[in-house]
Amino acid sequence: MLKQHLQFKLSQKLSPQQIQLMKLIQLPTQAFEQRLKQELEENPALEGGKEEKEALGDDYADVYEESDSETITAEDINIDDYLSDDEIPDYRTKTSNYSADEDEKSVPYASGTTFNQFLLTQLNTVYLSDEEWGIAEFLVGSVDESGYIRRPITDILDDLAFTQNIYTNEETILKVLHIVQALDPPGVAARSLEECLIIQLKRKETTTSIELAITILDKSFEQFTKKHYKKLINKHNITEDQLKEAISEIERLNPKPGGSYAGNNRIVEHVVPDFSIKIADGELELTLNGRNAPELHVSREYSNMLQGYKDSKEKSKSQKDTVQFIKQKLDAAKWFIDAIRQRQQTLFITMNAIMQYQKEYFLSGDERNLRPMILKDIADEIHMDVSTVSRVANSKYVDTPYGTKLIKEYFSESMKNEQGEDVSTKEIKKILETVIAEETKKKPLTDDKLAAILKDKGYPIARRTVAKYREQLSIPVARLRKQI
Repeated sequence: MLKQHLQFKLSQKLSPQQIQLMKLIQLPTQAFEQRLKQELEENPALEGGKEEKEALGDDYADVYEESDSETITAEDINIDDYLSDDEIPDYRTKTSNYSADEDEKSVPYASGTTFNQFLLTQLNTVYLSDEEWGIAEFLVGSVDESGYIRRPITDILDDLAFTQNIYTNEETILKVLHIVQALDPPGVAARSLEECLIIQLKRKETTTSIELAITILDKSFEQFTKKHYKKLINKHNITEDQLKEAISEIERLNPKPGGSYAGNNRIVEHVVPDFSIKIADGELELTLNGRNAPELHVSREYSNMLQGYKDSKEKSKSQKDTVQFIKQKLDAAKWFIDAIRQRQQTLFITMNAIMQYQKEYFLSGDERNLRPMILKDIADEIHMDVSTVSRVANSKYVDTPYGTKLIKEYFSESMKNEQGEDVSTKEIKKILETVIAEETKKKPLTDDKLAAILKDKGYPIARRTVAKYREQLSIPVARLRKQI
């Protein structure tokens, strides 16, 4: 039996122009400049700088309306001539079926040789047989960005046979590995943290403290990492001062030798503040980076072309095709100029609302003065969508008297204190951080004790919440904060 029913579905679709505007709002200053440059290159009707002549106003509108009054049929228009891919602005072809993560991003890299090339260059100074060189080259290629070789010798043995046609044994690989481990920086090509630290200690001048440090790492590594200091003292029959000196030697070592190589090709992120907040006579002043407010105008040459078409008595098919192209480019130019103005306004209004909302913090710089603030608070304040505020907060930086920070860092959830007032979780984290910094390191505070202290200060939160905040602050548990 067939059933027939009517289903109504309410949906809202964004136009290509709206999508493009949202993407423009999301762009930070540097990326915006690239997008501006691209649009200037692609649309000849858009020009940068101040217009020398009178700005295009009603004349353009008149020409546009009058040229429209003449009917141009589909047969008169050569679509391929002016709707080709290289002439349509980006925003006319993009749709909303992809996420921001799929946007093409240009990321600058530090120049110089790679870490592996740096190691291979050092190997050239060591005499090795052909087989040893092949093994050494493979081992260097197995060193990760932290400076470690994380793969078992047995796996390396198999890979050498299958991929390099080098048939050898574990003993030979270990022999060559020790040669690679003698390269700079000290500790490179280690297979574990323990081995990395021991290699570095053995490269130092031998002292009683160095020898004890090597013994502790070699014989009692687990007890050392867990900071079981009493067990170490008893096991190695040493005094507390001797243990302190040995630990001091270990703490000066580099657990990630690969990270110390300046030529390592790591991503370099250049942060350009999109806003600036200054304090003048006790009041906050907000400015938008001038690079976000370029001077643009519609090409007078293109508008004159359209005027010429209006004045001509005979209008051929080729002229009609041309006027469609010109109108398309002028439309795109006018829209882009309006979109940039709207972007400037949106950025300023949003940041100004955030600044006023967190006025007490921006005047003092004390994170304990940060009010609980979520995206909806600002969206309601400026009568905009939450997604618009999110686009500003997640990708923009503000230069303040207390440093340059990502705007989204000023947003936080809230909780109630003992007085029933809403307080920011950032405020609680700052107090937690201060309490831990002032604790006695010989007997650090457990999460239970931290929770009790916070409760005494008027913040009744559970132990598990303290643990969560502590982890978010990258602070280890009490046992690992312990010092002699």
